[in-house]
Amino acid sequence: MNMSSSFVQYSKSLCLISLCIGTLIGSSQVSGDDWSQWRGPNRDAKSQESGLLKSWPADGPPLDWSVSNLGEGYASLVVANRKIHTIGNESGVIYAYGLKETNGEILWKTKIGESSRHAMSTPTVDGEFLYALDPDGVLSCLLVTSGEIQWQIDFITDFGGKLQSGRADGESPLIDGENLICTPGGDEALIVALNKATGEVVWKTAASNLGAKGKDGAAFSSIVKTQVQDVAMYVQLVGRGLVGVECSSGRLLWSYNDISADIVNIPTPVVQGDLVFSANGYNAGSVLLKLVPTGEQEIDVKEVYRLQGNQFQNHHGGVIALGTAVIGGHGSNNGLPTCVDLETGDILWKRRGPGIGSASVIYADGRFVFRYQNGVVALLDADHAGFTIEGKLQIPGAGGDSWSHPVIANGRLMLREQNSIYVYDVRGTAATNQETKPQLASAFSQEMRQALNLHGVRHSTIGRLHADTSAFDAQQFYRFGRSQTEDSAIEQIPVVRLRTDEQGQFDSAQLTLLQGAEQDFILDFSSENVAG
Repeated sequence: MNMSSSFVQYSKSLCLISLCIGTLIGSSQVSGDDWSQWRGPNRDAKSQESGLLKSWPADGPPLDWSVSNLGEGYASLVVANRKIHTIGNESGVIYAYGLKETNGEILWKTKIGESSRHAMSTPTVDGEFLYALDPDGVLSCLLVTSGEIQWQIDFITDFGGKLQSGRADGESPLIDGENLICTPGGDEALIVALNKATGEVVWKTAASNLGAKGKDGAAFSSIVKTQVQDVAMYVQLVGRGLVGVECSSGRLLWSYNDISADIVNIPTPVVQGDLVFSANGYNAGSVLLKLVPTGEQEIDVKEVYRLQGNQFQNHHGGVIALGTAVIGGHGSNNGLPTCVDLETGDILWKRRGPGIGSASVIYADGRFVFRYQNGVVALLDADHAGFTIEGKLQIPGAGGDSWSHPVIANGRLMLREQNSIYVYDVRGTAATNQETKPQLASAFSQEMRQALNLHGVRHSTIGRLHADTSAFDAQQFYRFGRSQTEDSAIEQIPVVRLRTDEQGQFDSAQLTLLQGAEQDFILDFSSENVAG
């Protein structure tokens, strides 16, 4: 039975749970956020900030400050508690750095290893601790205040660590609750969980029968977390392809080998609940997997579609899933802006970009930032229909291994170029943004947003949807909201998109999660066949 129409309150796609404007969070001109780990707060390359510039001046946004006193490398930056952290190689010595966020002054630097390899792993901040991995597999826990080392482990000596490629260890550690999750790549310790306070082993995942493609060991990818019904798992792209391991025990739940490249696997997978999208380079292509529970804590893997390398591949810049669109750079050592329909795998568009070489990408306040290997950084307004370039800048001295990913934190665009950092002010003003459509932060708490992301629940706000006319029935939502109240806070009301399974049932875990929401929200299940 199709019951979608029985829930109509405004058009076929709207269900208003409640409207109590007095409980909504007030807006501000700029909503700042730290960027404490690889690919941002939720490891999806999306910033939660608002009030940023929608277009840049002809010569780029103003440079706030720059420094050129770090070691070489292309580890990205992390920002937390008014400090910037990264790692670098100074004449064979690997240092972790703590810098003042406002001017780049080095507050401390600590030796964490010695290596002739590139410093490429982005560290992770968790509270008062920084976790940094050197190129030879030495993982250090340091105090963020002083850089004092609290504990260290060695992937090779402690876990028999292996690398798919011999270039270096490049993953970024994941902190989940009391544990640190990382990928030594050993036969008996492909993935391990450590007590984040002591470094003691909690569990280990053995590598066994993962397939013929690729090579044994860790790749350059970093771990992400998702949940399918009541099974929480970590997803990682290792040397033999994609794997999923149970969070509580490290038990291998599933694996998928076909996406592996023979040379090295680099990009971090994208997860949305029971969906895993993975794009890889070296002509490996892309795949969408659906994770299907088959029994007591068991998971089966269904290949939804498979794209060949000439259709869509991503070298090492990463991709972003925004609604039903996946946007990122296509090509081997290239970054052609491309949009893939997440659900079908259709290539919606593919265009030549403004820069040369591989492109890393992040998303903030309705805009994408593409950072190219030749130092061109471009602001793109992109959706399912195409993209426009809203500004460009050129990083001084860029070239070669110019692969550090951009960061947006607290109104600043932060770019690392080997031993230098360039920080640009990208905050908008009332004057520059007065003609733009609303782009306000979600009224859901950060904890609720993270939980929704973990369970694969798509969510936005009336203001954000109104600014992106390609998303759902954005204009209808906005007009309905304005018809209910003149208060501008209507633009902050969350909009939650739920999907049903093949039997027309909603995910019970998602429904339970939404029942705990303290904020009012709009529930959208348009085009879904809801079972009676």
